[in-house]
Amino acid sequence: MKKIILFSLFLVISSCVSVKKYNAKSAIPVSAENLRKDVDFTQHKLEELHPKLYWYISKKDLDYQFDSLKMTIQKPLKPNEFYEKLAPVIAKIKEGHLRLYPYDKRLTKKEIKNLKNQKGLLSRYNFVIDHDRIFVKDNPAKIPNMNVGTEILKIKDIPVKDLLKKYKPIVNSDGDNTTFQKYSMARRWPSFFTAEYGILDSVKIETTYQNELKTFYIHREKISREEKKKTEQENKKLTKSETGKTKDYNIVTKSFNRDLQFPTKDSTIAYMKIKTFSGTFSRKFYKQSFAALKKSPAKYLILDVRDNLGGSLSEINNLYSYLVSEEFKFIDDMEVTSRTSMFHANYFTEIPTLAQPLAAVTYPVYLLGTALSVKKKDDKFYLKNNGIFALKKPKKNHFNGKIYVLINGSSFSASSIISSKLKDAKRAFLVGEETGGANDGTVAGRYSTEKLPHSKLKLPIGLMLVQPNIQFTETKKGVLPDYEIIPTLQQVLQKKDVQLEWIMDQIKKNEGNH
Repeated sequence: MKKIILFSLFLVISSCVSVKKYNAKSAIPVSAENLRKDVDFTQHKLEELHPKLYWYISKKDLDYQFDSLKMTIQKPLKPNEFYEKLAPVIAKIKEGHLRLYPYDKRLTKKEIKNLKNQKGLLSRYNFVIDHDRIFVKDNPAKIPNMNVGTEILKIKDIPVKDLLKKYKPIVNSDGDNTTFQKYSMARRWPSFFTAEYGILDSVKIETTYQNELKTFYIHREKISREEKKKTEQENKKLTKSETGKTKDYNIVTKSFNRDLQFPTKDSTIAYMKIKTFSGTFSRKFYKQSFAALKKSPAKYLILDVRDNLGGSLSEINNLYSYLVSEEFKFIDDMEVTSRTSMFHANYFTEIPTLAQPLAAVTYPVYLLGTALSVKKKDDKFYLKNNGIFALKKPKKNHFNGKIYVLINGSSFSASSIISSKLKDAKRAFLVGEETGGANDGTVAGRYSTEKLPHSKLKLPIGLMLVQPNIQFTETKKGVLPDYEIIPTLQQVLQKKDVQLEWIMDQIKKNEGNH
């Protein structure tokens, strides 16, 4: 027992020393020469692995951006000072999935445990961005002084407009789309702030609400044992329940990721909200939902993928098969840069620590399978048919009525792909705002996370070109709605869903004309 205690103590001390050593590197400047080498490394890896690097920027312009950046590096910089220079260049490639990550501070086990027993600081709110202003969109915990509609003027005595101006160059979307940035910034600015100023116990805030100025501190609150136990029990009950599994209960948002409702008394309208294409138990959900639709008198289906950042290709392929009545090919064969590019895909990092010894044994089999999965056609390399690319038949319980799809600037990746496919097939009428994800596809799928040799910054690079099987628009834009409705700031803060209301009114008019 004594040896076990001593060994455990040794592990704790070693862990703390390791964390301290790692974090100390963030304060050590890297020489200008080595930073320029990191720029070259970044450019080389992008050219080697990214299958559509020059989709939205020419090679000449991107080369110029990297060369110009190297010329500005004339003195040693700390890793995150270098991040502030390199990240905007990566953003100019205009690939929403492609982003550089700052040098993140590691936490000791004790710090992690303490954070788990505390409520968040800025993460406890949802925000909305209006140009260079930040407003509180939701305050689910009803924390004082932060009413919905409160405008945040300063944080830590720094004007909000200065923070947003600083963060703006590193927030990008797919192509020439501009609708995604405000949604992305609303989600990400707290993490940018934390990366810059650290994990704070409290922070000074200056706000205005109904013409009243206030200055106060928001604090991390401790979670009581009773509260923690109650939350854990509720989460366990919901996530383990049949409904919780099928509807994919999310313990962070405390809501279901997918749901089907019949909002009218006569059940002629069905409303399906999909917050994320997580893939978890999705087949069962769609099977049950479309069986229910078949039995119902529903003539209209409203598919809501607003604020859906994407997810599983398999899930959207399966969902699409319930929305059409003819055979279809959902996506084109996925292009990669070479026969060996998939060898770089994250493998061990995606496997739990306990399973890594087994993963090491099976790694040669994985490499062989990867090598055999690539084919060459017209001097380009593609992944071989794995079922997703094949011609598919519609499901027996497919929906034959009229379909409306709700989209906005935060509809990204997989949600843009299914919206694009439905629009191209003229199978749905799209309402809302141009999607943040491109109409003609994106680069995502498997990733290779490259660590820059000297600054140690991380750059995950998508290895697959994923495109819906459609007539491409070549516009470099998102999926455009058939009818555009962009809510005002006041409508958003008042939770007035003008886009859904418009569809309901249209259906009422259609029914009245019959």
